[in-house]
Amino acid sequence: MKTKLFIAFLFVAIISFQSCDVIQQMITFTKCEFKMKSLTNTKLVGINIQNKKSFSDLNMLDAANATKSLLSGKLPLTFQLNIETRNPNQTAASMQKMEWKLYIDDILITTGKVDKLVTIPAGGVENLPIQIDLDLKELFNNKTKTALLNFGFNLTDSGNYPTRVRLDIKPTITVSGIAIEYPGYFSLKKEFGAQ
Repeated sequence: MKTKLFIAFLFVAIISFQSCDVIQQMITFTKCEFKMKSLTNTKLVGINIQNKKSFSDLNMLDAANATKSLLSGKLPLTFQLNIETRNPNQTAASMQKMEWKLYIDDILITTGKVDKLVTIPAGGVENLPIQIDLDLKELFNNKTKTALLNFGFNLTDSGNYPTRVRLDIKPTITVSGIAIEYPGYFSLKKEFGAQ
């Protein structure tokens, strides 16, 4: 009888300890700050357009390659979306994975997941890079060539028209081997171009 009582007490104690640990880590993580910092390594059909303002800034060879790609029915755009994560806490905060949804000008463009452990040290700041791969022609099939190209250049933060980018994220932390999802998504917003 005493052995069963001790095992029951031990089980309750372990559950209580884990619950306190879960609550503490959730509190630590919810105090972390996330900010959409920048878009870098922006490439249109493999051409680096990071410091270009428009299609006319491309050299003749790059312009010809972009036009050829567009005429073939593809206009790939790739970039890295950098999220600044700041931990004001006295203890480290860890995230096991993060689901995300990318909106541009309020249109859902793509979704994905960062499926790796990210640890933000106490009082520290870390960059969380998210690689985005799109086909503009597929996304905006009814748009003109000029509209598609301008969209790509606006994301470099040097275009002539503003582009509103929103990233909805849902982090997951792991405590004592148990994955705990953040309840719902929260949004990060930034406007690029027309600076």
